[in-house]
Amino acid sequence: MPLSLLPRIASLLLGFVLALAFLSPVQAQTAPAPNAAPPPAPIDAARATFERTLPNGMKVIVREDHRAPTVVHVVLYRVGSVDEAKGHTGISHVLEHMMFKGTERYPAGEFSRLVAQLGGRENAFTTSDYTGYFQQIGKQHLGEMMKLEADRMSNLVLAQKEFEQEVRVVMEERRLRTEDRAQALVYEQFRAQAFIASPVRQPVIGWFSDLQALTVDDLRHWYAQWYTPSNAIVVVVGDVSAEDVWKQAEATYGQVKAHALPTRKPLDEPEQRGLRRAWVKAPAENPYVTMGFHVPRLNDIERDTEPYALEVLAAVLDADENGRLTRNIVRGSRVANQVGAGYDSLTRGPTLFVLDGTPAEGHTTAEVEQALRDEVAKIASDGVAVEELERIKTQYVAGEIYKRDSIMAQAMEIGGLEMTGFTHRDADRILARIAAVTSEEVQAVAKKYFGSEDTLTIATLLPQPLPEGAPTGSQPPGGEKGGPIR
Repeated sequence: MPLSLLPRIASLLLGFVLALAFLSPVQAQTAPAPNAAPPPAPIDAARATFERTLPNGMKVIVREDHRAPTVVHVVLYRVGSVDEAKGHTGISHVLEHMMFKGTERYPAGEFSRLVAQLGGRENAFTTSDYTGYFQQIGKQHLGEMMKLEADRMSNLVLAQKEFEQEVRVVMEERRLRTEDRAQALVYEQFRAQAFIASPVRQPVIGWFSDLQALTVDDLRHWYAQWYTPSNAIVVVVGDVSAEDVWKQAEATYGQVKAHALPTRKPLDEPEQRGLRRAWVKAPAENPYVTMGFHVPRLNDIERDTEPYALEVLAAVLDADENGRLTRNIVRGSRVANQVGAGYDSLTRGPTLFVLDGTPAEGHTTAEVEQALRDEVAKIASDGVAVEELERIKTQYVAGEIYKRDSIMAQAMEIGGLEMTGFTHRDADRILARIAAVTSEEVQAVAKKYFGSEDTLTIATLLPQPLPEGAPTGSQPPGGEKGGPIR
């Protein structure tokens, strides 16, 4: 299911590791088989995690993990496509590219050259909610990484020539990831239809016309507004001493002056009052349909219940090859070749519960639509058997715990929670709340949010002839499915 939104532990414990699939070679652990023993209880990671804030407002979070002499160093800025105004979409992503174009101290290319010379690897990504930069390197070189990142936090040189080259790179990236990929175009139009006011409707990579209109002065202004210590956090996970990392942070990030941030604009979406449909014509082998219902996101860890039930509902439908959608629609009725379900509960803006699928030969997108909705309706009417629910939750929780074997996944989990309004201390509590979801709670959200079409948006791909010589086969849209892009 190349385009399905995978079930995520409140979006980031699972969803951000999905993003890592194309950000780094870190491999996610496979969830245990359905009959496996119960997962290990999560360690109280909050107790093992150091947190302190520099005088300039930058939070420093360190988790010691001494299993290997390596370290992950992540800097995240709370700015993404949801902060962009019309006419400037894609600017966060373009600036992410320009962050590698040098400072007076480290000219263009020097940052990456030094990381490689020291035996490390690095990358960056932009999401709707934030922008991130990371390195994984030998622990002895952490101080140098912090020095490099602190330098470009405040001393970036934004030159006209470099900007002209890089914005063309981003335009080409958009062409490859979106314009030339039919399902990515569908997903983009789907988001634009599902949200009419909230900036979450905007593609992270930006609209092509906005990329064409961007200027280097626009980037200078964006950088000056949002790239400040008080809008950033640094996360370090690995074979380090927390106190030593804190001293290095004081000597590097602590020397960067902070400034006031702009007033953030509302991200709210007005109530949808009826079914919305979009049709997209694009060269493709097969038709495709994606559909989304407006549902609540997670706001309060303790008081909210529905987001946890929605997470489990997505897992019941699409946890693995034995999830209901694959079992009943792909292998059972054979209406579809690919199906999926997903839900983002940790996000700064409004969110959707998404179902999607590709019809099998001889079947239509209308049949796939109905089959997907029927599976949710069955849960709304009958609930989920206790044995099935426990199996799904066991797999879900185990998968998230085993992912923490990766120090990269640990760093991204911490950072994702912090960037979306929560803290690293919430990770285990979220898992505990998901593990406690009942069949009645899953049934209740299935009834409440999926019975009416009033909050439903559907986008359908109408395949057009492929250009001569074009490759065949499924072409997933990379980061444009909602994950980070680089």
